[in-house]
Amino acid sequence: MSYLKEGRRAPGSEWLKERPRLLERLYDWTVKLFNAVYPAAKRVSPRLAERVMIPLEEVSKGYLFNCQMCGQCILHSTGMTCPMTCPKNLRNGPCGGVRANGHCEVIPELPCVWVQAWERSSRMAEYGHEIKLIQPPVNRTLQYSSSWINLAEGLDRQTPPGWQLAEQA
Repeated sequence: MSYLKEGRRAPGSEWLKERPRLLERLYDWTVKLFNAVYPAAKRVSPRLAERVMIPLEEVSKGYLFNCQMCGQCILHSTGMTCPMTCPKNLRNGPCGGVRANGHCEVIPELPCVWVQAWERSSRMAEYGHEIKLIQPPVNRTLQYSSSWINLAEGLDRQTPPGWQLAEQA
């Protein structure tokens, strides 16, 4: 279990964040719930679905994970630790500047987000291996949109023009 405090996080979420296996189960439940509800909500009113999901994500994921609303959530792939809280916004980390004590090179009083992600992902049964996957760069046009809607619509998997993984080339 990591005993490093994470920077810029709402107080109270530490207990839950240190239980990535529980969060993994909650994530699976949320995926099933969203996949059951979203198609009907989209048919009724796509704008209403956005108006509900964006504030819901801001509040819940903001409190629990210090969500930066990138619109391309990969929490389940990073030990339920948001990589966008890295001062360098690294989607694939760490940067190589991790201090010997596990803290960030940019803000030394903060623990490295990627050290926490690695530790937490090692305790996840289903998604723990995904920390080793190379993530595409963040599509900044999705900022402040619903990552759940973007996932359902496939928008979060679209990469910027000209970018592809080396094994796809």
